[in-house]
Amino acid sequence: MTDDIGRHFLFADEAGDLEFRRGPNISRYFIVCTVHMESCDVGGSLLKLRRQLAWEGLPVGDYFHATTDQQAVRDRVFEAISKVPFTVQATILEKSKAQPQVRESPHRFYQYGWFYHLKFSKSQFLRPSTELLVTTASIGTRKERKLFVGAVDDVAQQVLRTGMWRTTFCPAAADPCVQIADYCAWAIQRRWERNDDRSHRLIADKINHEYDLWSHGTIHHF
Repeated sequence: MTDDIGRHFLFADEAGDLEFRRGPNISRYFIVCTVHMESCDVGGSLLKLRRQLAWEGLPVGDYFHATTDQQAVRDRVFEAISKVPFTVQATILEKSKAQPQVRESPHRFYQYGWFYHLKFSKSQFLRPSTELLVTTASIGTRKERKLFVGAVDDVAQQVLRTGMWRTTFCPAAADPCVQIADYCAWAIQRRWERNDDRSHRLIADKINHEYDLWSHGTIHHF
């Protein structure tokens, strides 16, 4: 449980793409995932793990990235993060159920997803006296990133009405805690896209919000 006083950290990443059509290698879902923690010490642990894996001769990249890491590396990362305290929140958006006005642009859909994610998950991490730093993984082109940064800022102003908060974007390579959000988003995506819950089970005890936004919808628009 979080304390009512003190600075907390919310690290975010998304899973899935912003293509609104059906086809090979196009995701069915877009997932907004956040990881809430009171300490960023785990970031140092992941850097230490990367050095250890390199010493053991395992194939590590510039940083941990669940999609491209080999399974032996993923196993070690999940083992490491399972030992540290944090909670996970995820909002699942089945893209084909989005009405045309919601998906008129990737930016609008992204903002919509973030709005409902924070609206329904904030009770899990936000208290009146919480100071919250929200760090989101950078996505898209430079022009798109400006829109996405603006979207998160706008949503935060609407939803995070209590406490002090700031938002920032950075590449996953720049912050190991963003890499944790990447791993959690990947695990949740595997469950929803492929019905593969192997990795999801490894973080299940940390998930306190996993919400299918349009679970009651029956109309698919494409």
